[in-house]
Amino acid sequence: MLFEVLKDALFAAMAAIGFGSISRIPRRAYLWCGLIAAIGHSTRFILMNKDLLDMHIIIATFTASFVIGVLAVFASPLAKTPAEAYLFPSLLPMIPGMYAYRSFGGLVMCLLGSSQEKFNFYFYQFAENGLICVAIIFAMVIAATLPIFMFKGKAFTATR
Repeated sequence: MLFEVLKDALFAAMAAIGFGSISRIPRRAYLWCGLIAAIGHSTRFILMNKDLLDMHIIIATFTASFVIGVLAVFASPLAKTPAEAYLFPSLLPMIPGMYAYRSFGGLVMCLLGSSQEKFNFYFYQFAENGLICVAIIFAMVIAATLPIFMFKGKAFTATR
């Protein structure tokens, strides 16, 4: 279990640093960006683990995004970089790509289907995966920006 969490953290950190480099964040922010992404993504991994808490992906993503937001706010004065520099690249590894892919695939198959049963099946697949995808992204946005508003004094000290 520990190996799986560390592997998840490593891949999330690598993805966040990659996204951060495309976003052209300062070099001093790379370490913090990777660390925050690793902690946040591991939090979601642990919350969703069937042997531990077995939370739904939407609630686990909301909680992990809030953790990422809090860490970004409190890390921003340490590296003298705005919290958004850590926040957005750290959230990107949690974007629900498989749900979006399945939703789009369901839509295409729905349009290409030849019978009513196939249409209903693929429309259900499109609707279910699409709603989960939208809900996850909505949860990420709300939970990640809450700490910026909750800790206004701390969040904006890095840019002063």
